[in-house]
Amino acid sequence: MDISVVVPLYNEDESLPELVTWIDKVMNEHNFSYEIVLVDDGSTDKSWSVITQLKETFTTIKAIKFRRNYGKSAALNVAFEVTQGDVIITMDADLQDSPDEIPELYRRIKEENYDIISGWKKKRYDPITKTIPTKLFNAATRKMSGIQLNDFNCGLKAYRSDVVKTIEVYGEMHRYIPVIAKWAGFTKIGEQVVEHRARKYGTTKFGMSRFVNGFLDLLSIFFVGKFGKRPMHFFGSLGVLSFVLGIIMALYIMIEKKILIWNNLPYRDSTDQPLFYLALVAIVVGSQMFLAGFIAELVGRNATERNRYLIEKEII
Repeated sequence: MDISVVVPLYNEDESLPELVTWIDKVMNEHNFSYEIVLVDDGSTDKSWSVITQLKETFTTIKAIKFRRNYGKSAALNVAFEVTQGDVIITMDADLQDSPDEIPELYRRIKEENYDIISGWKKKRYDPITKTIPTKLFNAATRKMSGIQLNDFNCGLKAYRSDVVKTIEVYGEMHRYIPVIAKWAGFTKIGEQVVEHRARKYGTTKFGMSRFVNGFLDLLSIFFVGKFGKRPMHFFGSLGVLSFVLGIIMALYIMIEKKILIWNNLPYRDSTDQPLFYLALVAIVVGSQMFLAGFIAELVGRNATERNRYLIEKEII
């Protein structure tokens, strides 16, 4: 199979018929063999009924319905597990991503041997309250990851099948899939300017909390990517450093007191000095961080799968 089109959705019953028809038209015009994988992320509208009706006309549809809303990352992760195409295209269900971009995305993956092609919505139809924070996050992600993309959060992306079968997407990490892929060894990541269309139906499902969560996820993915397989290197190094500094401060206090006593000079009790308490805190914190690293090593070696979701219905 040439292409798997993955579409996570939440309360998009109005846009689904137009989107599926559009995808089918593009695929048939270019003679692609394909499937459409729709993941209903616990919609409360008629989305699942619309999907079952569309299945009667479009046999290329596969669909999964979550029992409750888990988020876009969960929907993508589950969809990636069932895809069969050589190239995986992800896009949003709100018609703001154009299926007409698919042939060029597919060509670049196959002919230019990219692992990922990420869409760049250079001209956006979003309010300034959304575009400015997005630019800041993109700049921070470029700096921390070393990946030179202008738009990490664009839903329209193309992947080689090996990429989506290797990586794990959880929490709200869908914003940073290129970063996750890079840490997994897929380093050939490109970008393509794509059309951003104004929303035709409904309203956005993401609030201001996405920006706080996005920053926390960026820190998380940086830590997991760099130290996920060796947490002792991170916690242990900081712990040993803190412990050693505490010991040095404690020795300084003791030696200083001994010198003053030896020279019959006035001195203060160790417990009367602020440095004593700083030394004590540094030793305790260092010991705790070392133990945290040790425990993280044990947990990492025995961790079970984190991506388990309750699936209510399937059309496979």
